[in-house]
Amino acid sequence: MIVCPNCNHPNPDGAVQCEACYTPLPATTNCPSCGTTVQADAAFCGQCGFNLRAANAPSVAATIAPDIAVEADPLVRPDSIPQSEPVVVTAAGRPPEPVPATVVAAPPSGNPPEPVPATVFAAPPPPVLEELEPEPAAVELPPPPVLEEPEPEPAAVELPPPPVLEEPEPEPAPAPVLEGPEPTAVEAPPAPPPLAPLPMTASRTQLQQITAGLVHLQSDTHIELPHNLSVIHIGKPNDRIPPDIDVSGFPNSEVVSRIHADIRVEGDGCYIEDVGSSNGTYINNLPLLPGNRHRLRPGDRISLGKGDMVTFLFQLS
Repeated sequence: MIVCPNCNHPNPDGAVQCEACYTPLPATTNCPSCGTTVQADAAFCGQCGFNLRAANAPSVAATIAPDIAVEADPLVRPDSIPQSEPVVVTAAGRPPEPVPATVVAAPPSGNPPEPVPATVFAAPPPPVLEELEPEPAAVELPPPPVLEEPEPEPAAVELPPPPVLEEPEPEPAPAPVLEGPEPTAVEAPPAPPPLAPLPMTASRTQLQQITAGLVHLQSDTHIELPHNLSVIHIGKPNDRIPPDIDVSGFPNSEVVSRIHADIRVEGDGCYIEDVGSSNGTYINNLPLLPGNRHRLRPGDRISLGKGDMVTFLFQLS
């Protein structure tokens, strides 16, 4: 993987330019120790830590003069062969140039030539490695605190004032008896015969009962709903479910099915539902789907069938 030096985007091995910013990528080479692909200008191998600069430093071989006899003029005899001093090569940015071989004149036959010392080159010092600064550790930020919404306070319920008890009126004091002269004895008339007591009737509390009914608009006929039934069937005579409210005598009753609708009495309310009529049931000019119930309120308009030809008004009395 090659990391872009411009945007630090990781690129696959062998890529020439960055896939993110299109910057030319540096050349790569293989680590001589572990074979991992590294950049050519890298100082260390990122896999095994091998020193790449020391491995890439050029090695300088020692130059040794060849043992070749060179023909020389017999008339000239050198007094002595000068000893060549070793050449020291200092480290430089570029590799040293090769030193040409030193040609040494051979002495006349009879005396073997003295060996020439090899030229020793000092190895360049190892490069100074720059320590890489460690990357700062990522600081994890704590999650933001979750604010709890306060629960709404319940609305204050106003209690009705307590009933005021009326104090009973005091009974009037009896009238004082005036003392007068003593009455003279007078014969009283004979007392009438006693009257027979009237029979006492027990007073009973009567509860008002709310009755529900239907008013046929076309004929202004009032139909009271039965009190002893919890389910009241509306329709026309049939062999399956006889109707409790028979509409066959009303005009235009042909639009009403034999088993058309039911009124259910539950508690203090009445509910109407369509039980699968052919022409439908409409409440206040809106269709009532089969299986749905509608709670009846005083003044609701009930239309059996289409065309609003058999219509009732729901009433409470």
